[in-house]
Amino acid sequence: MVNAAGEARAPLGAPMPSEGSVPDPGSMAAVFANFRQYLMGWDTAQSSVSDLDLFRSGLLTPQFNGVVRLRSVSAAGQAVAAARGALTGLPWWWWVGPDSPEATADELRRHGGDQLAVLPVMVRSLDGPSAPGDGLAPVCIDDVPGLRVEEVGDGDRLAELVRTYRTSMGIALPLEAELVRLESRREDHTDIVRLAAVLDGRVVGTTVVIAAHGVAGIFLVHVAERHRRRGIGAALTAAALRCGRLRSMRTAALVASPAGEPLYRRLGFTTSCEYRLFTFPA
Repeated sequence: MVNAAGEARAPLGAPMPSEGSVPDPGSMAAVFANFRQYLMGWDTAQSSVSDLDLFRSGLLTPQFNGVVRLRSVSAAGQAVAAARGALTGLPWWWWVGPDSPEATADELRRHGGDQLAVLPVMVRSLDGPSAPGDGLAPVCIDDVPGLRVEEVGDGDRLAELVRTYRTSMGIALPLEAELVRLESRREDHTDIVRLAAVLDGRVVGTTVVIAAHGVAGIFLVHVAERHRRRGIGAALTAAALRCGRLRSMRTAALVASPAGEPLYRRLGFTTSCEYRLFTFPA
């Protein structure tokens, strides 16, 4: 998930760089299936709109409502109207990735959409042996003695995890209880691992891994503001990679913010393509 606009990058659907740690282009279908599962898992009403993969949480924040794929541009105008109707009253984003037809971005502009951000999709292989510093071996954080990364289930720790990423994302406090409820009632619980960085008994960082389609999709990497730039984001990401490997996933993937992209490159991720986020006037 993201909450900031990105910079213009490689053309939409650009081929992946030919590096040994990056999965072949055919694997990207699994990456986007993983992303769609995660985003659509926020849908509380099991929304169904022809030619659209759409999710509606009901939360008044755009990260949890939107369209994640348009399957055909042959009737893009009707699809836009259908999405706007299904998401009436909510802030939402339309995600355009390489799993949508090539002309999708142009069609959305033609029907009133505004491009909000361009965000890199980054991947790395989980095959092969781990080595110190490659993101698969444990990370020692000398600047944060006592920090540990632990798995979070239901209960008070889940509420604290949500509070940490909600605050980092700038989501309003009144939405917190409903967001906790949505987290606890996702239907794909067996695929999801929630991780918290804990310091002095309090959650100071978060990430969520969804292990599905052979991919460890990494979401919601957030660190509390006063604890940033101390290596906690790296520790969380490394823990997410280890989690994916333990679940026999072959690829790790994430959508990076501009601030996070340098960190992920240091951990072996490579930009493969991009998402474009579109908004529509109310």
